[in-house]
Amino acid sequence: MIRFEHIRKEYENVTPHKDITGVINDGDVVSIIGPSGTGKSTLLRMINGLEKPTSGKIFYNDEEITANNYDYKKLRRKIGMIFQSFNLFNNLTVLDNLVMPQIDILNTDKYTARDKAMDILNKMGLAKHCKQMPSQLSGGQKQRVAIARALVMEPEVLLFDEPTSALDPAMVLEVQETIKWLKENNTTMVIVTHDMEFAKNVSTKIFYLDEGEIFEEGTPNEIFNHPKRSKTKAFVSNQKVLEILIDGNNLNFDVINNAIADYAKALKLSKELLNNMAVVLEELILQTILIKKPDAIVVFTMFTDNGVIDYKIKFNGKYFDPINKDSLSIKIFKNSITDYTYQYHSKAERPNSLKFKSK
Repeated sequence: MIRFEHIRKEYENVTPHKDITGVINDGDVVSIIGPSGTGKSTLLRMINGLEKPTSGKIFYNDEEITANNYDYKKLRRKIGMIFQSFNLFNNLTVLDNLVMPQIDILNTDKYTARDKAMDILNKMGLAKHCKQMPSQLSGGQKQRVAIARALVMEPEVLLFDEPTSALDPAMVLEVQETIKWLKENNTTMVIVTHDMEFAKNVSTKIFYLDEGEIFEEGTPNEIFNHPKRSKTKAFVSNQKVLEILIDGNNLNFDVINNAIADYAKALKLSKELLNNMAVVLEELILQTILIKKPDAIVVFTMFTDNGVIDYKIKFNGKYFDPINKDSLSIKIFKNSITDYTYQYHSKAERPNSLKFKSK
């Protein structure tokens, strides 16, 4: 069992996790979904010690793995990780990719290691590829070999970081069937994915990450067909969500631009929509709101559905409707959007609220 207790993760300019609390039980297949920038892969990496939380605790079988001086080498013998880029040794055959970790980490003799590797390859339908080099395999085959390499170490838990992101639909099905086979053998798995159909097909539980927490969790049926919260519903109904917190006192353009670029790439948005997001960011937020209110904290939210972006922007301070400002930036902004509305809620934390759509 893996247990998160009030996990907070801070970087210099962003805090993806504010209060992550939840449980992954033995035999669970948990898919972690959510908008870009919500720290899905970071949470995965914290489970096997590649990252450490700023505060909070993580327990594995009731042992705190975030404690000082914890032996992560011992943990990584129990928890295997399959990376997005496969991380196979390109100078070794498929068989040797499975043999070498057993010899180096488990001190297994090479004959026992080879027998064990071939047994796993046989079970996964990969034995015929044992003498091939990774460069001779398809993407789906490489991903399955990466899974097989993790399995020879006899892990109790498998972690997957975007296992289908680089695969075409046929290869996705190969990996999906492998994960279903592992599921039938009661392997505990935690999977970060942007592929909602894949998550729906393989998971026993879904964690939807947003606003720095596990915003909603449930079975695939509950999350995809009967979500309790409107933001979850918007996300899983293909109105994909990106939310960026922009601090006027501590701007980091690279972080903001990378989040937008990743979002556009993940959803395969057109160049026109990417340009539209750039106009809103540059002309409205940076050149208008933050010029007028340099100390403002701006929440920049985008929902994408059917080739249109729904924008919501909230910021603190006194009444200020940017659309009434007569400037070149606002003229450029007006030409790129439609359905603009402004509201001021005097008692709200961020009382200024804008809504509009891309043209």
